[in-house]
Amino acid sequence: MPHATEHAHLPTAELDTALRGGPFHVALRAAIAARGLPLQRVQHHLSRHGVKVGVTSLSYWQQGARRPQRPESLRAVRALEEILQLPDESLIRLLAEADQRTAAGRPAARSYRSLIQASDVLDRLRADLGWSLDGGLHTLGHHECVRIGARRELASREAHHIVRAHRDGVDRFVAVHHGDPGCRPHDIRVRALENCRTGRVRWDEDTGVLAAELLFGTRLRAGDTFLFRYGIEDGTAGPSREYLHRFALPGGQYALQVRFDAAALPARCHRFTQHSTAAPRSGRHELPITGPHHYVHVVEPRIRPGIVGIAWDWE
Repeated sequence: MPHATEHAHLPTAELDTALRGGPFHVALRAAIAARGLPLQRVQHHLSRHGVKVGVTSLSYWQQGARRPQRPESLRAVRALEEILQLPDESLIRLLAEADQRTAAGRPAARSYRSLIQASDVLDRLRADLGWSLDGGLHTLGHHECVRIGARRELASREAHHIVRAHRDGVDRFVAVHHGDPGCRPHDIRVRALENCRTGRVRWDEDTGVLAAELLFGTRLRAGDTFLFRYGIEDGTAGPSREYLHRFALPGGQYALQVRFDAAALPARCHRFTQHSTAAPRSGRHELPITGPHHYVHVVEPRIRPGIVGIAWDWE
């Protein structure tokens, strides 16, 4: 147990400000100071959480000389939130916001705040359509093809789903599209391509989130499998810099392909993953654009909760 004096210090205005606006090292330093903990005690508490971090690393983190990046370091940050009595994901969020900036210092296309806001909006749109978290369907396979146009815009995408019902009476799916910043969701079109037809469509102008019903025309029984395909015609925003998909539940295979117009090839591409919206990006791997088709892709054999995406730089 912590010493009685270790939590005697109340959170200060400096700590509150740092947790709201960062950066990470300032917030960490303020939190440690507010709790009155020497770094040796912080290290001790971390070890009791099963995390090994040196005092030197902790010192570097709170000075801003280094940032936690390895999986073990990120585990330490989550443990620090508990040890220092901070709100869940408060430090992780600051790391994520720092990681989601390009080398030139520009904000990334999907900031932490925009993802959280979009998630809240999506919950509202799904509720309006009467759709639960999985709608009674388990994903066996999900393949997406994203097309980037000659103006560097997200022109369109197609999605092919293979699903299995885990309850009787399922007759629809709710497709989601999150347009790039500046998109016009009221001009985005949803096309039912195979084994479905378009039902109600809802969108939010501020976040660029669109949700659309795809009606199967039949009611599935528990255990039934079903295949359907749909497309999204977008092209309403400026240059696109990434495409990502967020999974709330585990499932089968996921494949993402991004195809670029020959007149607008990026300088470089890479894949990435995130354990959650608030977590820093990891799993970065460069993806070369080769061959005459100008595309890159990633394949996840098993879907896990979190985010999978591809990002690219225009130069």
